[in-house]
Amino acid sequence: MGTYKLDVETPIGVLEIIGTEQVVQSILFVERESKRSMEQDVPNVLRQCRDELNAYFRGERMTFTFPTEQIGTTFQHDVWDALQTIPYAETASYRELAERVKRPAAVRAVGATNGRNKLSIVVPCHRVIGSNGKLTGYAGGLWRKEWLLRHEKQVAHQPQ
Repeated sequence: MGTYKLDVETPIGVLEIIGTEQVVQSILFVERESKRSMEQDVPNVLRQCRDELNAYFRGERMTFTFPTEQIGTTFQHDVWDALQTIPYAETASYRELAERVKRPAAVRAVGATNGRNKLSIVVPCHRVIGSNGKLTGYAGGLWRKEWLLRHEKQVAHQPQ
């Protein structure tokens, strides 16, 4: 089974999408120019991912529907699942996430798992903040985390 890549240009940099013909496995910011891929060589699931991400950045989408796959332990999957329960335009602390996965003493492990998330934006690790309410760690850079949170708040407060 082959692996495919597709770049999407966003207002805050290039996202590289990696996946198979069936699932998206990675959506990460890369510090390079966008690489053009031959559209006919890219599976539909990657194109759907790109289209939904573009809609997210336009403020037209708050959830995602394409199939994803991350490899990890049961604990990691519990944390990644908990991340997806943080509502759009809201935040939760690492401590709150640890409590959601019924491991209140595992705040550091939750933080480490958050950092291993390969599905940026879709598994919204950017919505996790420190217990003191401050922005902490984001693989894509704190400035992107701040931009994403501000973007979601603006979209959520627009009149429908």
